Amino acid sequence: PPGPPEAVTIDEITDTTAQLSWRPGPDNHSPITMYVIQARTPFSVGWQAVSTELVDGKTFTATVVGLNPWVEYEFRTVAANVIGIGEPSRPSEKRRTEEALPEVTPANVSGGGGSKSELVITWETVPEELQNGRGFGYVVAFRPHGKMIWMLTVLASADASRYVFRNESVRPFSPFEVKVGVFNNKGEGPFSPTTLVYSAEEDIEVFWTSPIGKNRGRIQGYEVKYWRHDDKEENARKLRTVGNQTSTKITNLKGSALYHLAVKAYNSAGTGPSSVTVNVTTRKPPPSQPPGNIIWNSSDSKIILNWDQVKALDNESEVKGYKVDYIIEIKPFSDGGDGSSSEQIRIPKISTMEPVSVNLLKRLQAGCRGIYSDSIYLVFWDKAE
Repeated sequence: PPGPPEAVTIDEITDTTAQLSWRPGPDNHSPITMYVIQARTPFSVGWQAVSTELVDGKTFTATVVGLNPWVEYEFRTVAANVIGIGEPSRPSEKRRTEEALPEVTPANVSGGGGSKSELVITWETVPEELQNGRGFGYVVAFRPHGKMIWMLTVLASADASRYVFRNESVRPFSPFEVKVGVFNNKGEGPFSPTTLVYSAEEDIEVFWTSPIGKNRGRIQGYEVKYWRHDDKEENARKLRTVGNQTSTKITNLKGSALYHLAVKAYNSAGTGPSSVTVNVTTRKPPPSQPPGNIIWNSSDSKIILNWDQVKALDNESEVKGYKVDYIIEIKPFSDGGDGSSSEQIRIPKISTMEPVSVNLLKRLQAGCRGIYSDSIYLVFWDKAE
């Protein structure tokens, strides 16, 4: 195989492209047929192939495209001939791409819960490598469902992931249309798709149907009895409706609490039989305890994880599932044992760089089943000498 190319230089760089040049290394008596360009950033998993036009063995320049704005890159070149793939060049100097308007919006915009008269809005922060410039922040827009005018607030922090709007006019469990936009020093980017978020649920809307069949007297209204699970039923509070009204709202309840309620019809002779008791719980916060006793086993190309079930506390929401993130650590091994480990690398959720073709580079490779979008991540690292 050919020797490593020399003097890889970044001649020009824009927000998404880089113009590179280099000198060929020794061909070791077999003409060089092609060059492959690799890049590395503080956010990438080792060296990764980047997009260029096909670079033949007589071309010593290349334009790399599809880079992320405002990210520090370094590049290296690998030569190949009919014998095989050579060793990579030494890395180029590090250069940062230029800034650009942000293009990626926050994921999983949601919210809800909170205290009385609050609207809680949450989202996943945009990764640093996708912020496209300095001065990154968020614009939170919300309005009551069905209204025309948006209310806006600006959060000048790239780490912000939660906003709470407090106002006495916010009625419990009211629907709001919510979207979160992004900005940086270059200007404003797009907003996320609009989603529906409900204000704090400390009120309960109760509905029922009128009794079916013959009544012994004309119904004058209904009585709703409700009490907290921790209280005694004889201490229950009551409210009455008048006439044919078959719904009512119970207000000023305690958050994250289980309530029991039942409905009776009444007239001048008194109250009738009670309905079946219904249980309802006001919105609760997420579980506070992390999963424990994590055990893993590897099998072929898969890693199987097991952990103890998280049991939500009485004042917490029921666990509906688990989200898994993972970190990679690489170390050489030999007959004498394992060597030193690399720094831990967190797999990024989003990457615009594609891994090197398995058939193209004779590098050590590991395939990891992706947690996100069921993708495959190829991990590359330098061989221990």
